[in-house]
Amino acid sequence: MASSKRRVDTILRHIKAEKDATCIENGHDIEMNTCSGSVDKSRIPKRKQELLKWNGWGYNDSKFELDENEQVRFVGSRYKICGNLPHFKSWMLTVPGVSLDHNLQPQPNIRNEDLPRIIRNENFMSELHKIGISFSLDGQDRLFRAHGHTLHEVFVLREGKFERIPDIVIWPTCHDHVVKLVDMAVRHNVCIIPFGGGTTVTGALECPADETRMIVSLDMSQMRRILWVDEKNLTAHIEAGITGVDLDEELAAFGVCTGHEPDSNEFSSLGGWVATRASGMKKNLYGNIEDLLVHVRFVTPKGVMEKDCQVPRMSTGPDIHHIIMGSEGTLGVITEVTLKVRPLPPCQKYGSVVFPSFEPGVHFVREVAKQRCAPASIRLMDNEQFKFGHALKAPSSSIWSSLMDSIKKFYVTRMKGFDQDKLAFATLLFEGTKEEVAAQEKRVYAIASQFGGLASGEDNGQRGYLMTYAIAYIRDIGLDYFVIAESFETSIPWDRVIDMCRNVKERLARECQERGVQYAPLATCRVTQAYDAGACVYFYFAFSYRGLSNPVKVYEEIESAARDEVMANGGSLSHHHGIGKIRKKWLRQTVSDTGIGLLKSMKEYIDPQNIFGNNNLL
Repeated sequence: MASSKRRVDTILRHIKAEKDATCIENGHDIEMNTCSGSVDKSRIPKRKQELLKWNGWGYNDSKFELDENEQVRFVGSRYKICGNLPHFKSWMLTVPGVSLDHNLQPQPNIRNEDLPRIIRNENFMSELHKIGISFSLDGQDRLFRAHGHTLHEVFVLREGKFERIPDIVIWPTCHDHVVKLVDMAVRHNVCIIPFGGGTTVTGALECPADETRMIVSLDMSQMRRILWVDEKNLTAHIEAGITGVDLDEELAAFGVCTGHEPDSNEFSSLGGWVATRASGMKKNLYGNIEDLLVHVRFVTPKGVMEKDCQVPRMSTGPDIHHIIMGSEGTLGVITEVTLKVRPLPPCQKYGSVVFPSFEPGVHFVREVAKQRCAPASIRLMDNEQFKFGHALKAPSSSIWSSLMDSIKKFYVTRMKGFDQDKLAFATLLFEGTKEEVAAQEKRVYAIASQFGGLASGEDNGQRGYLMTYAIAYIRDIGLDYFVIAESFETSIPWDRVIDMCRNVKERLARECQERGVQYAPLATCRVTQAYDAGACVYFYFAFSYRGLSNPVKVYEEIESAARDEVMANGGSLSHHHGIGKIRKKWLRQTVSDTGIGLLKSMKEYIDPQNIFGNNNLL
C-alpha cells in the first residue's frame, strides 16, 4: 500500500475503545472473532431499536411534543431547535382540519408473538453456525429491518401487521464475510435483502409477501471502517456500512471530507448512497455520489465485480459503476467504496436572502447556476416552507434580539412592501478560504439584488439549512393528530420549474377534493439543488385524514396522480430517492422497453436464482 495511505485503526484518536463483535441468537450473546481486526464504536449500534424509534423517524429521545400547557417543544439535546417553540402551535393549527382535541394514543410495541413466523433453511443455518458470523433471530431485530419510511410502512407499524419480515439478521464485519454469505445463499437458495441505514422512502426494504424462501436481512452496519486515506491522490477507501455523520467525523481526523451531505446524513449509509444514486445538500461544490465515486467492490451471485485499478477515469466501454449505482439491492451487495475527498474548508459561512415571491427566487437560483458561482448549498423555499421555518424559531434570547427581529420584519414588510403571505426564502452555505467565501458572497448577493432579494442574515440561513433535519420528525407528531405528511422529489428543466410547482400544487388540491378529503391540503415546495440545465424540486404535502376509512390508500392515489403531473410537466421519475417498489410502474416509460429488457438481461445473468429478491426496480 502506498506510503501516503495511513491506516485509520492506528491514528483515529477519538476512538477510545474497540469492541468484540457478538452473535445474538434469541437474545443470547456469543463471543466471536471479527474478519480483520476489531470493530470500532458507532453512533448506531447493532440493536438499533434501542437508540432509534421503532415506529417513526430518528432518535428515540428526539421528537416534537405538546407539553402540559399545550405548547410545542422539541425534546432532546441533539439539535439546535431543541426546547420550546412558541410559534409552532399557531403554525400547526393553520393546517386545515388540525385540532388538538383529536389525537391518537401511542401504539404499544408489536410483540414478538404477533410477528410472522420464521422460515428456516436448516442447511444454511448449520453452515452459518460453523463460520461464526454474527446473527440474530430476535423478533424486534427482524422487525426493525423489515421496513423503511414510506407512509404505508409507518402506518403498518402503528396500526397494522406485516405479512412478511426477514427471518434472520446477519451482521458481516468485512468484505470476505459478505462473499461467504452470498456464496452460501446461492448454494442453499436463500434470499438476501441488503440493509444499510434503513432510511429508504421507496418501499425498497419491504419483503415480498409471496417469498417462500428464508429471507436474510444483511445488515452492513458493522462494516464501518475507513480502510485507508490517500492524502496525495485525495481518495479514501471505506467500508460501505458507515453512516454519513460517522464518515464526516472520522475523515475530519485526516483533515479531509467528502462533502456529501444528504438530508438523511445522520442515519443513511455509504453503500445506500451508491445503491440509490444519492445526492447531497452541498453537491454544488462536491458533486453527487456519481461524481465522488472512484471504485466499488460489489459482491454478486456470480462473484465479485470491481475495476482493476482506482483511477479518476477510464475509457473501457460502458462503465460498470453505472450498473452498481442505482441497482437498489437487486444485483448484489456493495462492500467497499473509494471516494474522492477534499481538504476541510477553512471557512464556512451561512447566509440567506428573502424574495418578494417564489418566482424571482427561482430566477435568482437559475442565474447563480448559469454564472457557475453557486455556493456549496443554495436552497429556495416557497412561502409555506418559510412560515414553517419561522415556526421552528426558538424564543428570542434577549430584549435586544427580539427588538432587532421586529425591526427586520418592519423593514421587509413595510419599507420594501413584501407580502408575508407571498415571500420566499433562500438559504446559502459558502465554503472555501476566507477570501473565496467573501468573493462568492459578494457575487451571489449582487445577483440576488437584481431579482429583488434582500440579504436576511447568517442566523436565518443556518436555521433554514438545519431545518432539513427537523422536517423528518414532523410527520410523527402529525400522525398523532390525524395528519398525513409526506414528501416526494423530482428534477426538472429550468424553464418548467415555476409552472410545474404551480401545477402539482393545484393537482394535489384537486385530487384531495375528488377523493373525499374533508380539508384542503397543505402543499409546499423548495428548490434544493441547481444544475446548468435544471433543478431538483422537493414537494411536501399534508392533509387531515379524519373521516377517511383508508387514508394510506387515498394518499397513495393522490401521490400517484401528483407523480403523473410531475412527469407530464417534463419532470423526472426521481432525482435521488430511487425507484424501489413504489415507482416501478413508471420505470418503463422512463427508460423505454429496450432499457427494461437490458435491466432484465443483467438481472438474469448476474442473479439467475433471484438471490437478491427484494423485487425493486423490475
